[in-house]
Amino acid sequence: MTNPTSTSAGTTAGRKEWTAFVVLLLPLLLVAMDVSVLYFAAPSITRELDPSATQQLWIFDVYGFALAGLLITMGSLGDRIGRRKLLLFGAAAFGLASVGAAYAQSAEMLIAARALLGIGGATLMPSTMALVRNMFTDEKQRTKAIGIWSGAMAGGIALGSVMSGIMLEHFWWGSVFLINVPAMLLLLVLVPVLVPEFKDPNPGRFDLLSIPLSMGAVLPVIYGLKEMASHGFSVPMALLIALGAVLAYVFVRRQRTLPHAMINPALFRDHRFGAGISLNTIAAIAMMGSALFTTQYLQLVLDMSTMKAAFWSLAPSISVGIAAPVAGALGQKFDRAYVMAVGFLVAAAGFGMLMLSGTDSLAILLCGAAVISCGIVAVMVLVTDMALSTAPVEKAGSAASLLETGQEFGGALGMAVLGSIATAVYRSDMPAAAPSAARETLGGAAATGDAGLLHLAQEAFVHGMQYAAVGGAAVLVAGAVLSVTMLRNRSAATPAPVAELAEIA
Repeated sequence: MTNPTSTSAGTTAGRKEWTAFVVLLLPLLLVAMDVSVLYFAAPSITRELDPSATQQLWIFDVYGFALAGLLITMGSLGDRIGRRKLLLFGAAAFGLASVGAAYAQSAEMLIAARALLGIGGATLMPSTMALVRNMFTDEKQRTKAIGIWSGAMAGGIALGSVMSGIMLEHFWWGSVFLINVPAMLLLLVLVPVLVPEFKDPNPGRFDLLSIPLSMGAVLPVIYGLKEMASHGFSVPMALLIALGAVLAYVFVRRQRTLPHAMINPALFRDHRFGAGISLNTIAAIAMMGSALFTTQYLQLVLDMSTMKAAFWSLAPSISVGIAAPVAGALGQKFDRAYVMAVGFLVAAAGFGMLMLSGTDSLAILLCGAAVISCGIVAVMVLVTDMALSTAPVEKAGSAASLLETGQEFGGALGMAVLGSIATAVYRSDMPAAAPSAARETLGGAAATGDAGLLHLAQEAFVHGMQYAAVGGAAVLVAGAVLSVTMLRNRSAATPAPVAELAEIA
């Protein structure tokens, strides 16, 4: 039997809440790690399962597409049926899908398992963020918790590639997925004991038509942007993005007219919520854009092994663990609009460091990446806290899903825009007589085995990265200006004035 209790804003969380928070970091880390866990396993999967080129792309991409497409749906579903309940369902699905992926006997089976992992991940991400919002009603504690949450998210992506490399040193390729299973079992045992249930007491009817509309609004845009980032502009991809924009318009119109919408328009009554989503998207553009160059630089310009490159890529993540709590503390003392602006400018300075890099600039690259990460995470901590605290608490799952979806859009846009700038410069620098594969990508130049051509390609890549860094810095300066103009004297994270329902088992 459950006994409803209300938690007033400002109640201090105790040992139980912080212990529950540590448990909630488990699914967050694993979902983040699964973004990059296949980096080292790709050659082994190719040998064992013999996927076609198209199947190989889907093995990598279907996880992210399923996750991005279902975030809005799962955030709203968690508000309705209970965030803890959805988290448990998601953990079970994620664990089972991990076993299925580990023992897949064909490329089709692995693609299906990766899709299920994405579906499970879509339930875990907004549920954990919403539960953090519910458990920490004290402003200072909530900001601290979200800072740790953001740092764990950033570190998980870097850790995934390293963990997969370590596992593959000793076990078969499927072992990279089995990392998830013990953590999910632990989650299933501890969450019912430590985490209270939260849900909207009056959710209304769930609109089934909004599910395909939300997916249609998200997936075509993200897929089109990623394809153009990889292969350049194309009319079919532009039309696909346009289709997504049309479906997004239809989705938004429907949400405005439904009495019980999947995304309640009340979320946007506070100006800070919409501003937070916009600023979070801008931050994600820069974060993903910089990661795109860092990985290739380490492997293809400095000629590091994949494992060595993965370990070096962890170095900038260490600074994030310091930046996140510092940003939260500063946000408590000063107007958050200005703290966010400083975060954007710090990240822009990191891109300025990348402008100075050459073909042998490991220290500059890592310092630049660390500065970018610190600035971006500082922004994301404050934006996330502000957006969640201004949203009605019974809609925390929907609010979290919108923040995550904006981040997915930003990541895809960062790869498309900054990647396109770098690619255009690279191709213009490469000699016309070079093989077509070498003119397309640095990886293609490396595959030719021509040392002289590879040196030219490395210089062209760095030149392209420098120009892309100019673009990234410009985006971040724009973010700094927007944070001040949209949020000055309005960014204090005061809780939404609504009742909060907690059903504690």
